[in-house]
Amino acid sequence: MIFAPKPPIAQKDNQPETPQIVAEQEVVEQAAVPADETPMDTAPLAEMPVADEAPEAAQAEFVEQTPAVETGLSGINPSDTAGMGYHGQTGDMSFMDDAAVAKEPAIADTMDAQETQPVKEPTQQENKHIDDVWFSDLYFTPEKIAYIRDPHTQFALMPFDSEDLMDFHKALEEGFQGASSYAIHYGKSFFRIERIKTVTGVHYTARRMPLEIPDIHDLSIPDALVRQLLSLNTATGLILICGPTGMGKTTTCSALLKNFLETEGGFAYTIEDPPEMPLDGLYSCKKGGFGVCKQTEVVNNNWDLGLRSALRSKPRYILVGEIRTAETASELLRAATSGHLVISTIHANNLEDGINAIVKYAIAGGMSQDLASDLLARGILAVVHQKLVGTVRLSPSFLYCFANPNPLEADQMRMIIREGKVNLSTLMEAQMAKMIQGRPLFKND
Repeated sequence: MIFAPKPPIAQKDNQPETPQIVAEQEVVEQAAVPADETPMDTAPLAEMPVADEAPEAAQAEFVEQTPAVETGLSGINPSDTAGMGYHGQTGDMSFMDDAAVAKEPAIADTMDAQETQPVKEPTQQENKHIDDVWFSDLYFTPEKIAYIRDPHTQFALMPFDSEDLMDFHKALEEGFQGASSYAIHYGKSFFRIERIKTVTGVHYTARRMPLEIPDIHDLSIPDALVRQLLSLNTATGLILICGPTGMGKTTTCSALLKNFLETEGGFAYTIEDPPEMPLDGLYSCKKGGFGVCKQTEVVNNNWDLGLRSALRSKPRYILVGEIRTAETASELLRAATSGHLVISTIHANNLEDGINAIVKYAIAGGMSQDLASDLLARGILAVVHQKLVGTVRLSPSFLYCFANPNPLEADQMRMIIREGKVNLSTLMEAQMAKMIQGRPLFKND
């Protein structure tokens, strides 16, 4: 809303000029002030009193007398927990070291995480083409009206328009080959598409995906967490990344696999629906030799068939885009306990939900609860919960728990999973404390 200035009030001929009278009164009042007294409102800035100002010595004495802050982590100085965030409203404790907080997230909510990128306000003048404006997800309604996320709110959407919007809609229609999930290239961008048939027509959700896989060190993941994940490059078992949709799980998994291939080499096999990140190809290994990755797409939602094919290909690494069926969970548990390093994602609100979901899926596939819990306990290496927090600019927040990569050593996380009553809060807190102190999680680290 724009307020116009009020017009000046016309002076009548016989009306005295008020501003001159006020000015004369001010001169008289100022003259009445004694010479050695300065009015408060005319005192120099340096002489103005400062509220609650205390000498530096007094401030130091106050700090020394201040009781230690309750952090919930025994033996840790409160200053050491500067990189740890505790979300009081949800009770979630997340670990973000100072380096991670200082770094701008390299991925936005591909997020999976691309919402952290600078967002241009879409206007008719700016949006000549879709490539001209950054957004993570575009929602195309059956009425052919497009919306993107409003960067000034947490959930609200705003209308989007561009000169080539209808051309983009045509590309969405032509890219559909029968599967509801597919991918297309449009302009300079790569999109993952979800086609939904609603009561009013066909709706499209287009998620912009990165053209290159980012380095895992550039994803604003805490350095201590990155180091622990990368230390698993020679282990066998399951690395599970869980969290809500659109939180960067796929990007994290892809960046992790890319690092493994560039460090250790070997053959990697992915099962995705559809393939999202450009993982397929040849990688030069830092230790000599090469790494090779082959991406495959699930056919008719038969994830278990893709996993069986992967096992017959004798891969070192297996990436499963998402655990969404009972058969997938069963085959994944067998793969994680048969000499492979398996990386996968699952939708879950916390660590415990992610672990319980795999067990329930496996039970639905015909496995007993004891067998499912035992396979998961033997195969688990790490479970990480990832989400984005914030409104205008989103930042990643992490919860995590690791199992000893040496299966011959006793491990508390494996024991908890076997018992079937999964509560990792105490163990997670203890491991977080060790990471803050720079101590290894396990004796063999």
